[in-house]
Amino acid sequence: MTTPATPPDRPALLVAGHGTRDDGGAAAFREFVTELGRRHPGLPVAGGFIELSPPPLGEAVTELVERGVRRFAAVPLMLVSAGHAKGDIPAALAREKERHPGIAYTYGRPLGPHPELLKVLERRVDEALGDTDRSEATVLLVGRGSTDPDANAEVFKAARLFWEGRGYAGVETAFVSLAAPDVPSGLDRCVKLGARRIVVLPYFLFTGILPDRVRHQAEEWAAAHPELDVRCAEVIGAAEELYDLVMERYGEAVKGDLRMNCDSCVYRIALPGFEDKVGLPQQPHFHPDDDGHHHHHHHGGHAHSH
Repeated sequence: MTTPATPPDRPALLVAGHGTRDDGGAAAFREFVTELGRRHPGLPVAGGFIELSPPPLGEAVTELVERGVRRFAAVPLMLVSAGHAKGDIPAALAREKERHPGIAYTYGRPLGPHPELLKVLERRVDEALGDTDRSEATVLLVGRGSTDPDANAEVFKAARLFWEGRGYAGVETAFVSLAAPDVPSGLDRCVKLGARRIVVLPYFLFTGILPDRVRHQAEEWAAAHPELDVRCAEVIGAAEELYDLVMERYGEAVKGDLRMNCDSCVYRIALPGFEDKVGLPQQPHFHPDDDGHHHHHHHGGHAHSH
């Protein structure tokens, strides 16, 4: 048991990750959280996952409580606002508040297509291109993919913002799971639009099973199209800009400046094909790694903060 410390003057930082079965990807997240704490020695920092990887988010909250923390700001370390950011994390945090009476928290927004992250993506494409002129290259930005149309639209927004002003021949969008177009279809589209040199750019923070799948599918497609130049860029990784952006999102949450976008959220708006989701109560998934086997059902409707 950790000896309780004097509570800090400002809220602690809780970093919420998605989780992965890839040991390297999970380790990258944990190392990122550790480095955040090292960079901000006066700020208690902890991190946990919603699923698949240790430590679970509840364990991270317990760690903060044992350090004397009573207030924290939770930042989802996620690029888009899909089901985990909209429902699972808020519901899990509500459950932790029941588990630890007396704590208070605010919830920040996902990272989104922030200009600083677009700079990192630009570097990753430059690394893949080497001395090749950008004007000869088409970029295929590949996102995770979701059953939430709003989340998929955010990936398309990132692709369009990435295209603007950077001089690429074009930027197209694909997904590695749950949404169309998939990676081979995205590559086919690039060729139909005249591409002869393509950089496949995974829109992921860290390595993992899905980024590996993106690379594998791209390499398979490239092997069947030897007349084309197809290259794969690296994931975003623990770039300086990512550390800064997490602290920016932390600052927003502390100030209550959340700016959530609900205009196209399936839990509020009857989008075609998703009408049955409007007004659904949110609840966390059951995750075997989480030691809290009782389930709190968050019946407050949609979990966005406003």
